[in-house]
Amino acid sequence: MGCIGSSQARNEGGAKRKKIMKPKPWAHTEPITRAQLTNMREEFWDTSPHYGGQREIWEALRAAAEADLKLAQTIVDSAGVIVQNRDLTLCWDERGARYELPRYVLSEPTNLIREEGQ
Repeated sequence: MGCIGSSQARNEGGAKRKKIMKPKPWAHTEPITRAQLTNMREEFWDTSPHYGGQREIWEALRAAAEADLKLAQTIVDSAGVIVQNRDLTLCWDERGARYELPRYVLSEPTNLIREEGQ
């Protein structure tokens, strides 16, 4: 229920959630290898629950970050994630906890060093 202007009333009316999109191109401060990028990502995801919020939401955000856009949209919608920035760099859960994702977990930098054989 709620008054006509409340967010709950708008959500009951079938208001659309923000559609997510690919992050804008970005460059790391210096060229990095895929192995370095992977290490940065693993370190972030290993420590993310310590930034606050719910472990389940962090897990859903990781799954979304590693999925294609259509599946990522389904994941964030199913988890009840409120997307503030359409590239997933800033999200909230339904309890008001903030989740900030660095660009390096969402996409590759433009200055990624391609190692031979890749």
